[in-house]
Amino acid sequence: MRLAARGLWSWLSVIALLTLHACATHAPAPRAPEALFWSGRLALTIASSPAQSFSAGFELKSQAQSGELQLLSPLGSSLAKLEWSPDQARLEQGGQVWHDTSLDALLIRLTGAALPMAALLDWLQARPTAVEGWSADLSQIGRGKLGVQSVPSGTSSAQPQVTLRLILEP
Repeated sequence: MRLAARGLWSWLSVIALLTLHACATHAPAPRAPEALFWSGRLALTIASSPAQSFSAGFELKSQAQSGELQLLSPLGSSLAKLEWSPDQARLEQGGQVWHDTSLDALLIRLTGAALPMAALLDWLQARPTAVEGWSADLSQIGRGKLGVQSVPSGTSSAQPQVTLRLILEP
């Protein structure tokens, strides 16, 4: 009888330890930053000679230091796709592919202007990030509208005036 009671107590101790272990809180595993996503329409105007302008649908995804921008025709077909990470960028447009270590270089190839992509991502999140040479109107971001302009510097600049307008889909 004593041996049976001892065995019972041993089993109860094991069950209690397993129960305590199962109830113990563990620190959550670190999660990867969530990807951000925007889509809508954009219009870009560059006051060069001759003036350039275009509009397109867009899908923009961003996660930490990487991202993807896809420009779409009115019928939804892909006009261009730009992907980037900290050490490289890739542009696919019209059946051709370009690679560069600079996102800015491929943005110029794609749009004709050096757009401040890191700041644009902040502005889309209603963060008033200051960027030299650029101004963003965040007053309508709650309504899904963002306006961005290059600001001419006091000295003569070789960069033409750039205006970017985004209308976000809900």
